[in-house]
Amino acid sequence: MRLFWSIFWGFLLSCMVTYVVSSMNGGAFHLSQAIVLTVAFTLTVLILGEGALKEDTE
Repeated sequence: MRLFWSIFWGFLLSCMVTYVVSSMNGGAFHLSQAIVLTVAFTLTVLILGEGALKEDTE
């Protein structure tokens, strides 16, 4: 379930970022850029959540 929500929110946020940046540059919105950014966000969240940011249980 965590993976689903990570992908869902990553997709929404990457679509927003892609839209805003392309609008500021005067370009067109490309969904492929948003999908690539979604993959990057999801991998970052998974790496940080599963490995790098584990809580110490002492």
